[in-house]
Amino acid sequence: MNRSDTDLTGRLAEYARLAGRLRRVQDGITDVRATADSDDGLVHAVVGGRGELLELELDQRIFREQDAATLARKIVETVRDAAAEAERDAAGIAEKLMPQQKPGAAADSMFGPVLSMLDEGPQTWSRR
Repeated sequence: MNRSDTDLTGRLAEYARLAGRLRRVQDGITDVRATADSDDGLVHAVVGGRGELLELELDQRIFREQDAATLARKIVETVRDAAAEAERDAAGIAEKLMPQQKPGAAADSMFGPVLSMLDEGPQTWSRR
């Protein structure tokens, strides 16, 4: 086997390890569930790891007040709170499996760690 074959084999192995890490991050984020309740406890939201609304529960007492704008605000705020928690959880999963971003890099829990790793190059992947 010549040197270029050995280099190619090594690179392919590194790419396979990186792909495995990415799959574990993806699976972990898929499993994230975050919840939030409105301050008055009348709105309950469950959000997935990508910020998607999975469940929304409205207590029957919420309909006593006939103010649609207040209801809409409570729902939006509660969903945002749950989404922020889900994003923190997803970022935690990514940070455990992927490298830290470079100082000053824009915080992006979904792609930041992967882009940082790709920027560093394959010579650093096996050290993670």
